[in-house]
Amino acid sequence: MSHSLPHSLSPSPEFIALCQAQMVLLTQELQATWGIVYLTKGWVNSRETQLIPVVVYPSRESITVQNEYFQELPKIWLKSTSPLALPLAGSPNLPLAIESESLAVWEKDLEQERQIILPLVYEQRMMGLLVTRRNERKWNQQELDQIEKIAETLAIACFLEQRQKWYHEQLKEQQEQRELERDRLDNLLHQLRNPLTALKTFGKLLLKRFLADDTNQPIIQGILRESDRLQELLQEFEAEIEQRTSETPIIELSSLTEGLTEEDKHESSVRFLLPSSSVTLESVSVTDILEPLVSSGKAIAQEKKITLNSNIPEKLPLVQANSKALREVISNLIDNALKYTPQGEVVTISAQVSPTTLEIIISDTGYGIPVEDQTHLFERHYRGVQAQGDIPGTGLGLAIAKELIEQMGGEIKVKSPIQDHGDLLGTMFTVCLLVNELG
Repeated sequence: MSHSLPHSLSPSPEFIALCQAQMVLLTQELQATWGIVYLTKGWVNSRETQLIPVVVYPSRESITVQNEYFQELPKIWLKSTSPLALPLAGSPNLPLAIESESLAVWEKDLEQERQIILPLVYEQRMMGLLVTRRNERKWNQQELDQIEKIAETLAIACFLEQRQKWYHEQLKEQQEQRELERDRLDNLLHQLRNPLTALKTFGKLLLKRFLADDTNQPIIQGILRESDRLQELLQEFEAEIEQRTSETPIIELSSLTEGLTEEDKHESSVRFLLPSSSVTLESVSVTDILEPLVSSGKAIAQEKKITLNSNIPEKLPLVQANSKALREVISNLIDNALKYTPQGEVVTISAQVSPTTLEIIISDTGYGIPVEDQTHLFERHYRGVQAQGDIPGTGLGLAIAKELIEQMGGEIKVKSPIQDHGDLLGTMFTVCLLVNELG
């Protein structure tokens, strides 16, 4: 990680105010005709170096040359033998007039005695230039010393500002990395929870099929016991993560987004929400994905005394997707439907095909989703009204599903209510995927 301070960041309003105050001192106390502060963009002694004027005082329109107003900045007279000539000559924003040694001595001396160019240097870093000029008379030594003090003040202020911004950028990167790691860990724990629930359900159903004196009873009981232990470990791990997260101080970094475009802010906010790697698309059989998930869903539904119906055509076209990602999406949607549907109600899994898309539909006759919650439904850790109930959850399943579906070029939609049966309004999720043209 580089520890070089960036010089291309926009100066703060406080630094601009300091520059303006120093320019007022130059023009009013030292009778300078004008003063300009340039900051470097890029690196000095590199071909990418530019000098950007950040403060011009008085304004450009009020500066005169030979009693005429001008729109461009005044030229800076610089000897070709000056150490500043090489790095600054290529700057398109700096109106330099680099003179050769063949010019008359009196002409060079006349310009140099009235125009001053001082680099803003601190800790061996050049961060800009202070340029000022007085047309009426030459500068004396006391005035030159005072101008050097002004340049030194601006250099120190610029250095401190850039160092603070650099620290904030490092802090922002570290905080984003922590959030990235936390999101990935949350995803992993959530993905472990669904198959563990299915494993316990299958174990319970299997246990019911054996008589009390069957020699296989201890084996099944052992599977259930270890499943419970795994679930306890997951809960303990999640509780420890929550505690550490709550103990970690949250640092407000909103000031770092000042000056960014809305697109930059959006990229910054979602960069760490995506999985560790993009999904690889391939031709996928939806039937192969749905069959084991429907089987597991029916076992869980039987345990919870819910009816699970499937209405899936025998021949479905292949889709452009990722099998693991699509399995995770459908598993999360089925799990949600079974979780929020009470006993005696129905969950239905169906599919329908159009010329270009295949839709997988998971609907239920459960509690439904309030309209006010649907806007935030796919946000991470958002549970809305469900957070007030006794049904456990993390608010991650739908967020993960949406992220994965969008990476596969598909879409996920929600509709609720879909019926009017008192408190049971029902919900329908639809996953839309592109049909593989070659399939």
